[in-house]
Amino acid sequence: MRKALLTHVKRVVVKIGSGVISTDAGLEDDRVAAISTDICRLLDLGLEVIVVSSGAISAGKGQLGITGRPQTIPQKQAAAAIGQTQIIPRYKEVFQGSDYNVAQVLLTRDDLSNRRRYLNARNTVMTLLEYGVTPIVNENDTVVVEEIRFGDNDNLSALVTSLVEADLLIILSDVDGLYDQDPVENRQAQLLSMVERITPTIDAMAGESRGNLGVGGMNSKLKAVKRASLSGVGTLIANGRTPNILSRIFAGEEIGTYFLPAQSKLTAKKHWIAFSKKPRGKLLVDAGGERAVVKQGKSLLPSGICGVDGGFERGDAVRLCTRDGAEFARGVISYSLAEVLQIMGKQSADIEKVLGYKYRDEVVCRDNLVLTIEEEEVD
Repeated sequence: MRKALLTHVKRVVVKIGSGVISTDAGLEDDRVAAISTDICRLLDLGLEVIVVSSGAISAGKGQLGITGRPQTIPQKQAAAAIGQTQIIPRYKEVFQGSDYNVAQVLLTRDDLSNRRRYLNARNTVMTLLEYGVTPIVNENDTVVVEEIRFGDNDNLSALVTSLVEADLLIILSDVDGLYDQDPVENRQAQLLSMVERITPTIDAMAGESRGNLGVGGMNSKLKAVKRASLSGVGTLIANGRTPNILSRIFAGEEIGTYFLPAQSKLTAKKHWIAFSKKPRGKLLVDAGGERAVVKQGKSLLPSGICGVDGGFERGDAVRLCTRDGAEFARGVISYSLAEVLQIMGKQSADIEKVLGYKYRDEVVCRDNLVLTIEEEEVD
């Protein structure tokens, strides 16, 4: 069954957690070598692999005398700056031993939030793949600030999966997959081999993160699964410390937990709007406008807007909310805050009379709008 699910896979994103290749003492060279060798076996099979690797902060913090996870952004930035110089050469050495090359790709959320930079990042990664080079992707922790963080590399791996239109996301952690109960507290806990859909019951199984190396526990992994799922991609969570884990996965072993993709997926552009482009403000929408968007599949017109919150410019992403602030959609806005304040509540035919010009009839066009995903927090 598992092998049949993977027969279509040609391009795979492999996320490597900090707990897979490092300990509190720092980077484990033998673990980096083992997982790199395993990736090279996938390349031997003709697969394209994009690696999203954690571990830079873990690799560098020891030289700063930091124990545990750095607590401040400057500490994280300094540790990452040191760690990046250590981790990439480790990958490079093993890959070159198998006649393969790697390239480092560092991203911030701003890189994927801006549509032009998003497409530039995509073109760079795709060109590397065309030349047979394996991209090693990580968040650019040396310059990132809290406002433009991805949150964790689980989230980043899901966004990269959509960016490169991969066929599969594999999240390697220091756990075997998703259990129906906490396996630490209950020895009777059962590993789930397959999950068709993430329901509130499945979410409740995630529990809390116990590690101090990475920032993503099972909750963040399930969020990544949901985001990848909406790209039409399945996700497999498995233990990266298991010997030859990737080779065993593609040999068809029932190992880890496989999450089926959503039956209906978002287009690449709408996935970008939902998950990559950071919203800048809110539009408060009356009941008629909400009904037109949610029930009738229409665009948001100025007549349906009854208030605004926050600042935004034309082309920014905004949240569409009810009068009481509950979000029901988000999209790319066609007018600036100053313009919306003048035309909200008015008919589309009056836009040019009020502003002296008109970009379009819709404030948020249906083609640039995504309904808020049920049970998902997207920022």
